[in-house]
Amino acid sequence: MDHFAGLLKIKVVRGVNLAYRDSRGSDPYVVVRLGAQRLKTGVKKKNVNPVWNEDLTLSIDDPFMPIKIEVFDKDTFTKDDSMGDAEFSIHPLVEAAKMNLEGLPSTAVIKTVNASRQNCIASDSHIILKDGKLVQDVILRLRNTESGEVELQLQWVNIPRNVP
Repeated sequence: MDHFAGLLKIKVVRGVNLAYRDSRGSDPYVVVRLGAQRLKTGVKKKNVNPVWNEDLTLSIDDPFMPIKIEVFDKDTFTKDDSMGDAEFSIHPLVEAAKMNLEGLPSTAVIKTVNASRQNCIASDSHIILKDGKLVQDVILRLRNTESGEVELQLQWVNIPRNVP
Protein backbone atom coordinates (compact mmCIF):
# COMPACT_ATOMS: atom_id res chain seq x y z
CA MET A 1 0.00 0.00 0.00
CA ASP A 2 1.32 3.38 -0.87
CA HIS A 3 1.97 5.37 2.29
CA PHE A 4 0.51 8.85 2.05
CA ALA A 5 0.64 11.01 5.14
CA GLY A 6 -0.96 14.31 5.84
CA LEU A 7 -3.04 16.29 8.26
CA LEU A 8 -6.78 16.62 8.14
CA LYS A 9 -8.16 19.86 9.51
CA ILE A 10 -11.75 19.35 10.52
CA LYS A 11 -13.82 22.42 11.22
CA VAL A 12 -16.86 21.31 13.21
CA VAL A 13 -19.21 23.99 11.90
CA ARG A 14 -22.58 23.29 13.50
CA GLY A 15 -25.25 20.84 14.53
CA VAL A 16 -28.75 20.99 13.06
CA ASN A 17 -31.92 19.72 14.71
CA LEU A 18 -30.06 17.59 17.26
CA ALA A 19 -32.01 15.31 19.58
CA TYR A 20 -33.33 16.47 22.94
CA ARG A 21 -31.80 14.57 25.85
CA ASP A 22 -33.19 16.75 28.64
CA SER A 23 -36.50 18.59 28.98
CA ARG A 24 -34.69 21.88 28.30
CA GLY A 25 -32.85 20.61 25.24
CA SER A 26 -29.31 19.27 25.21
CA ASP A 27 -25.76 20.45 25.98
CA PRO A 28 -24.05 18.97 22.91
CA TYR A 29 -20.41 18.44 22.08
CA VAL A 30 -18.75 16.45 19.29
CA VAL A 31 -16.06 13.80 19.61
CA VAL A 32 -13.98 12.98 16.52
CA ARG A 33 -12.13 9.65 16.50
CA LEU A 34 -9.58 8.08 14.23
CA GLY A 35 -7.76 5.03 15.57
CA ALA A 36 -6.20 6.09 18.88
CA GLN A 37 -6.75 9.80 18.21
CA ARG A 38 -9.72 11.40 20.00
CA LEU A 39 -10.56 15.09 19.77
CA LYS A 40 -13.55 16.99 21.09
CA THR A 41 -15.27 20.33 20.75
CA GLY A 42 -16.50 22.54 23.54
CA VAL A 43 -19.98 22.09 25.02
CA LYS A 44 -22.84 24.33 23.84
CA LYS A 45 -25.38 24.83 26.62
CA LYS A 46 -29.10 24.16 26.03
CA ASN A 47 -28.87 24.20 22.25
CA VAL A 48 -30.04 21.66 19.68
CA ASN A 49 -28.80 23.86 16.79
CA PRO A 50 -25.31 24.66 18.13
CA VAL A 51 -22.65 26.55 16.20
CA TRP A 52 -19.14 25.43 17.16
CA ASN A 53 -16.88 26.65 14.33
CA GLU A 54 -14.03 24.79 16.03
CA ASP A 55 -10.95 23.46 14.25
CA LEU A 56 -9.65 20.00 15.14
CA THR A 57 -6.64 18.41 13.43
CA LEU A 58 -6.04 14.70 12.90
CA SER A 59 -2.85 13.20 11.62
CA ILE A 60 -3.59 10.74 8.82
CA ASP A 61 -1.44 7.83 7.78
CA ASP A 62 -4.13 5.47 6.52
CA PRO A 63 -6.55 7.21 4.14
CA PHE A 64 -8.82 4.14 4.11
CA MET A 65 -9.65 4.30 7.81
CA PRO A 66 -13.06 5.90 8.36
CA ILE A 67 -13.31 8.86 10.70
CA LYS A 68 -16.03 8.57 13.31
CA ILE A 69 -17.91 11.39 14.95
CA GLU A 70 -20.21 11.15 17.93
CA VAL A 71 -22.40 13.79 19.47
CA PHE A 72 -22.96 13.69 23.23
CA ASP A 73 -25.13 15.57 25.69
CA LYS A 74 -22.96 16.78 28.57
CA ASP A 75 -24.43 15.76 31.91
CA THR A 76 -23.14 16.91 35.26
CA PHE A 77 -23.88 13.93 37.49
CA THR A 78 -24.48 11.05 35.10
CA LYS A 79 -22.73 9.57 32.09
CA ASP A 80 -23.03 11.82 29.03
CA ASP A 81 -25.87 10.67 26.73
CA SER A 82 -25.20 9.77 23.13
CA MET A 83 -27.02 11.97 20.61
CA GLY A 84 -26.02 9.94 17.57
CA ASP A 85 -22.96 9.10 15.52
CA ALA A 86 -21.72 9.05 11.95
CA GLU A 87 -18.63 8.12 10.01
CA PHE A 88 -17.10 9.28 6.79
CA SER A 89 -14.26 8.43 4.47
CA ILE A 90 -11.52 10.86 3.57
CA HIS A 91 -10.31 8.62 0.76
CA PRO A 92 -11.83 10.86 -1.98
CA LEU A 93 -10.12 13.90 -0.44
CA VAL A 94 -6.77 12.09 -0.25
CA GLU A 95 -7.15 10.91 -3.87
CA ALA A 96 -7.80 14.51 -4.92
CA ALA A 97 -4.69 15.60 -3.00
CA LYS A 98 -2.58 13.20 -5.07
CA MET A 99 -3.78 14.74 -8.34
CA ASN A 100 -1.83 17.42 -10.13
CA LEU A 101 -3.93 20.50 -9.52
CA GLU A 102 -1.49 22.97 -11.05
CA GLY A 103 -3.14 25.66 -13.12
CA LEU A 104 -6.69 24.84 -12.07
CA PRO A 105 -8.85 27.84 -11.28
CA SER A 106 -9.64 28.53 -7.64
CA THR A 107 -13.06 27.17 -6.64
CA ALA A 108 -12.77 24.38 -9.24
CA VAL A 109 -14.79 21.32 -8.19
CA ILE A 110 -12.26 18.46 -8.18
CA LYS A 111 -14.58 15.64 -7.13
CA THR A 112 -18.12 15.09 -5.88
CA VAL A 113 -18.93 12.55 -3.18
CA ASN A 114 -22.53 11.47 -3.62
CA ALA A 115 -24.89 10.91 -0.73
CA SER A 116 -26.01 7.29 -0.55
CA ARG A 117 -27.45 4.70 1.79
CA GLN A 118 -23.93 3.31 2.22
CA ASN A 119 -22.64 6.50 3.79
CA CYS A 120 -23.77 9.06 6.36
CA ILE A 121 -23.57 11.97 3.93
CA ALA A 122 -26.89 13.85 3.84
CA SER A 123 -26.34 15.63 0.52
CA ASP A 124 -23.76 15.50 -2.26
CA SER A 125 -20.45 16.88 -1.05
CA HIS A 126 -17.97 18.67 -3.31
CA ILE A 127 -14.21 18.66 -2.95
CA ILE A 128 -13.08 22.06 -4.19
CA LEU A 129 -9.84 23.91 -4.65
CA LYS A 130 -10.10 27.07 -2.56
CA ASP A 131 -7.13 29.44 -2.47
CA GLY A 132 -4.81 26.56 -3.34
CA LYS A 133 -6.21 24.32 -0.58
CA LEU A 134 -8.39 21.25 -0.95
CA VAL A 135 -11.60 21.74 0.98
CA GLN A 136 -14.69 19.55 1.37
CA ASP A 137 -17.93 20.61 3.04
CA VAL A 138 -19.79 17.62 4.45
CA ILE A 139 -23.20 17.33 6.07
CA LEU A 140 -23.43 14.10 8.06
CA ARG A 141 -26.72 12.50 9.01
CA LEU A 142 -26.46 11.10 12.52
CA ARG A 143 -27.32 7.44 13.09
CA ASN A 144 -28.71 5.75 16.21
CA THR A 145 -30.77 8.79 17.17
CA GLU A 146 -34.10 10.43 16.40
CA SER A 147 -32.76 13.38 14.46
CA GLY A 148 -29.80 15.57 13.73
CA GLU A 149 -27.04 16.46 11.31
CA VAL A 150 -23.53 17.78 11.81
CA GLU A 151 -21.82 20.06 9.30
CA LEU A 152 -18.07 19.76 8.86
CA GLN A 153 -15.52 21.41 6.65
CA LEU A 154 -12.53 19.23 5.85
CA GLN A 155 -9.20 20.53 4.65
CA TRP A 156 -6.28 18.37 3.57
CA VAL A 157 -2.75 19.49 4.49
CA ASN A 158 0.13 17.68 2.82
CA ILE A 159 3.16 16.89 4.94
CA PRO A 160 6.32 17.39 2.87
CA ARG A 161 8.43 14.24 2.77
CA ASN A 162 11.99 14.31 4.03
CA VAL A 163 14.12 13.24 1.11
CA PRO A 164 17.40 11.69 2.31
